[in-house]
Amino acid sequence: MNTEQNREENLDGQKALEKIREIVDDAKTCFFCTDIRTGVPLSVRPMTVLQVDDNGYLWFMTSSQTHKDEEVAKDPFVNLMMQSGKRAGFLNLYGIAEEMQDQEKINELWSPALEIWFDGPEDPRIVLLRVEILEGHYWDNKNIAPVAAFKMLKSLLTGKPDHDGIHGDLTV
Repeated sequence: MNTEQNREENLDGQKALEKIREIVDDAKTCFFCTDIRTGVPLSVRPMTVLQVDDNGYLWFMTSSQTHKDEEVAKDPFVNLMMQSGKRAGFLNLYGIAEEMQDQEKINELWSPALEIWFDGPEDPRIVLLRVEILEGHYWDNKNIAPVAAFKMLKSLLTGKPDHDGIHGDLTV
């Protein structure tokens, strides 16, 4: 459906991956939710997305002492939610997380900022979490921020809706 008030644009393949990367690159962090299918309260924590690779996997690094790896082993379904701006750039992604031990990938993802949590890339507590996206939804602006802001201001001045919002399903 494409109306003045409801602009929907579903994205798949490369376009979906580009939209995910665009929002992730700006947001950097997400709420990483586990225990989403158990009927108990979600286990939620902020985590930094270290990479969205060419296959559409999202990569995270965590410590074995946090027990996220145990939660993922028990129930691999996760929900990732993020926001990149005040009025745009929202992602809601569902996927399957997998714990991985891959020193080459750890070295690739390593940055000095991670030294806050780990004693270097060889720290034995490091656990990689790779999330395969099964489905997702985004809310964003159709155009760059200045154009979207202008449209919002125009709406306020004229009293006629003219927002730049767009949303849709994502299939990687």
